[in-house]
Amino acid sequence: MATISHGIAFDVSPVSGALGAEVRGVDFEELTDEDFERLHALLLQYLVLFFPEAAGLSPQAHKAFGSRFGDLEIHPFLPKLDEHPEIVVLDSDQGAKADVWHTDVTFSPSPPIASILQIVRCPPSGGDTMWSNQYLAYEAISVPLRDLLDGLTALHLFAHPNGSFRSEAEHPVVREHPGTGRRSLYVNRMFTTRIPQLGKDESDMLLNHLFTLSERPERTCRYRWVPGAIALWDNRATQHFAVNDYTERRVGQRVTILGDKPQGNEPRWGHHTGTESAAAVARAKR
Repeated sequence: MATISHGIAFDVSPVSGALGAEVRGVDFEELTDEDFERLHALLLQYLVLFFPEAAGLSPQAHKAFGSRFGDLEIHPFLPKLDEHPEIVVLDSDQGAKADVWHTDVTFSPSPPIASILQIVRCPPSGGDTMWSNQYLAYEAISVPLRDLLDGLTALHLFAHPNGSFRSEAEHPVVREHPGTGRRSLYVNRMFTTRIPQLGKDESDMLLNHLFTLSERPERTCRYRWVPGAIALWDNRATQHFAVNDYTERRVGQRVTILGDKPQGNEPRWGHHTGTESAAAVARAKR
């Protein structure tokens, strides 16, 4: 167990070899600027921080903590906490079970930089959440394939089933973190639809390979919730997955910090036009 010695001590315990740490000794109701700077540094180091002792965090303190990172999102369609439109309510009884690996809101031109989720009700077993380290996913790729990926973009899309909301954005396949300078994969199974510089079959094949790399168990951590616990994660270098292995109700409250435009290399090729080769057309006519 590591201890930060200056100021009020935080006890910091890594939860896996890939990412994630539990932090104890934080008073969110009386958070100082020094406390925040130390937590921010820990977030850059571990990518996701867990606070198991934060039970009873008020909506005001929840929003105040998120606001230290930047402006808070008001989500376009998810349900909100009464009188607190910045706080989204994720209720499993209302279908809030995000059991696909994803990075939040990558379909936005400026996806969120971080999210802070407090679980206010959880089943006695099951309902864990997993996170994956996208720095490690990128660094596991061979140098020739990295060179290709560094020159590509990807399209991210979400369309609400009732037709009330649709958003699409194009981002680098590999983004550079503004706080660390490290490069990470920036595609995910839930929202990434296409690498536009490639043909559809090529894009599908490459994306499936990247999704698998992103989700490998050795690049993940898994957190067992207790009521009132909080997770803070860096949306720029992680994915997450809510494990759907429970039947009792699970309720979380989340604030999301508005984002920045993902930065990476400029694409080295234009969008694929869809024109098939003469050989491919000839084969299709046989």
